[in-house]
This record gives sequence, structure tokens and C-alpha cells, in this order.
Amino acid sequence: VQLQAFGGGLVQAGGSLTLSCAGSGRFGMGWFRQAPGKEREFVASISWPGRKTDYATSVKGRFTISRDNVKSTLYLQMNSLEPEDTAVYYCAASNLQTVGSTEAHYDYWGQGTLVTVSS
Repeated sequence: VQLQAFGGGLVQAGGSLTLSCAGSGRFGMGWFRQAPGKEREFVASISWPGRKTDYATSVKGRFTISRDNVKSTLYLQMNSLEPEDTAVYYCAASNLQTVGSTEAHYDYWGQGTLVTVSS
């Protein structure tokens, strides 16, 4: 399984950005992020085929995770971005069709894409 995340960039606070991850397949999928000097943390997850989603408290109401199963692509729509959202964002896939925030439940990881939010 090869995952490739893209869509990161520089955005002003209050702005929006959409990340994509190609290669999602018939897996439970998730987004994680790692800010400079901090541990990697859970952002959002979505089940296969997409009925169940879960979000970290810090992004709930601002971020939306979704998937296009025809295109095998995972998305993360990020609105009302804050400087604290600055991080490298990773997509991950799990052999579990319903998966949540536990990193150990994810079997495959993509390379990260950097999101920088300026104040």
C-alpha cells in the first residue's frame, strides 16, 4: 500500500486548505499531524466505506474528513485555520475498517505534507 499526501502550503490564519491522500483503498483511514518539537497527534479518521468519522477536539467543527472510494482518495478539508495548526500532516491506512485515534492501529503511512499557517 502506497499513500501519497499532497496539498499542503502556506495560508493565512482564518483561511482554508484541502489536503488529499492518494491510495486510500478499502481501509480505515486517518490523518495525523506533527508540529515542530511536538509528538505526532491524531487529527481525524474515517471508516470504510465512510459512514463513521472521528475528530480530535482541537479540530472538531473546523476540519472535515472525507473519502472518494472510486478515486481511492482521502481528503481533509481544513477551515478557519489557526497558527497552532501548523504541522506536517500525514495520512495513514489501517487494515481495520473502523479505526480511531490510536496510532498503533494504523498499518501504512504516507509521507507528510507541510501546512504552515501564518498569523
